[in-house]
Amino acid sequence: MQSNQYLSDKQIAERFGVHRATPWRWVERGAFPKPVKLSPGCTRWRESDIQDWEAKRQPKVASV
Repeated sequence: MQSNQYLSDKQIAERFGVHRATPWRWVERGAFPKPVKLSPGCTRWRESDIQDWEAKRQPKVASV
């Protein structure tokens, strides 16, 4: 089940063990979901977008 929560750059950094500037660099390279601007000075990522991105990056396990 996907969440409707929003995550800050600090939360994203903690989730992936990176510096909080790293998600912004990923977005610039087109390698990470774009955040949404909720209000002036408040930009967040949809947790559901992050979950979709994570699911696509997980290696496929072959069924035997």
